[in-house]
Amino acid sequence: MRVELIDKMGSDLTVVNAARVSYGKNKEVMDASDEKLIKYLAKHNHWSPFAHCTLQFRIKAPVFVARQLVKHQVGLSWNEISRRYVDYEPEFHTPEVWRGRPEDSKQGSSGEVQTDEEYYNRYINGCKVYYNLLLNEGVAPEMARMVLPQSMMTEWYWTGTLYAFARVCDLRCAKDTQLETQEIANGIDKFCNEEFPYSWKYLRNRD
Repeated sequence: MRVELIDKMGSDLTVVNAARVSYGKNKEVMDASDEKLIKYLAKHNHWSPFAHCTLQFRIKAPVFVARQLVKHQVGLSWNEISRRYVDYEPEFHTPEVWRGRPEDSKQGSSGEVQTDEEYYNRYINGCKVYYNLLLNEGVAPEMARMVLPQSMMTEWYWTGTLYAFARVCDLRCAKDTQLETQEIANGIDKFCNEEFPYSWKYLRNRD
């Protein structure tokens, strides 16, 4: 899995100037009063100044992770590789450990379960063989893809506002989120913190 920062627009100063434009003010350098303003904006959910900053990521993850993350829509744009158009050899995710079903919850995982990984590998190889067989028989890629499992890796561009990605990370960096999804969210969290240290500090911790 991979999170790559492709591009970004704005800085912490962008947030400050967007907020202060109501008073016809503009600053060239951040100071302590600007950090205080950012803290106030984040704490009181004044989201619009943060929406003037954007980030663009290219992300690689299994389909089941992508389908969790694509649920986040507001302030975000998503463009994903399509196996309607490409039919090169698919790549699959193999977990380091197989986690168990928790006893006191209908979702999530707990602990570690021992399982014969050879069955998983044989299943994945079987899917690839059947996929290629369908293609070789002339079946359209948009139909042949039906036999590929959710562990197949996919890639997408994900662009959005700083505020929108803060909402993503508030939910998906949480300890009760699926670990594979946490890994992607933590990658986004890292880049946002590096590029917008003051804004991210208070968007992710409003106390």
